[in-house]
Amino acid sequence: MATEGSWAEVNVKLDGFSRIDFDKKKIRAAMVVIGRSVTQEAKSLVSPRGRSRPGEMPGRQTGALRRSIKYVISRPGFLVRVAPYKTDKMGKDFYPAFLHYGSTKNNLQPRENYMTDALEKRAEATRNVLRRALEDALVPRK
Repeated sequence: MATEGSWAEVNVKLDGFSRIDFDKKKIRAAMVVIGRSVTQEAKSLVSPRGRSRPGEMPGRQTGALRRSIKYVISRPGFLVRVAPYKTDKMGKDFYPAFLHYGSTKNNLQPRENYMTDALEKRAEATRNVLRRALEDALVPRK
């Protein structure tokens, strides 16, 4: 295996096969499954109604934070990003940042990081989905 910068070249020889095709659609479909799964978990973590205390998961008063959590698949399909995105309901400030870091101006203490917890809770399922997708995506040809 030779590497140069951020590129990697892997040469693999399978007896009886002249080439290996790679079906990118299978990976992209797996990324959609992963994105939906982590998004659902993150939304469930911020769903309890009521005001949260410092160090707890953010509570839901208006639901704006919950609705702002979305996933986006990269154009090539090898990356999924799950995050809260800024909405018009948040006004001029990015409300999730205030929840994560706190604010001395608004006397707001930091809350628990629901995004990392969502990813950690879905880590094993994510690995399994990716493993299956990679196995399905590699197709040996004669």
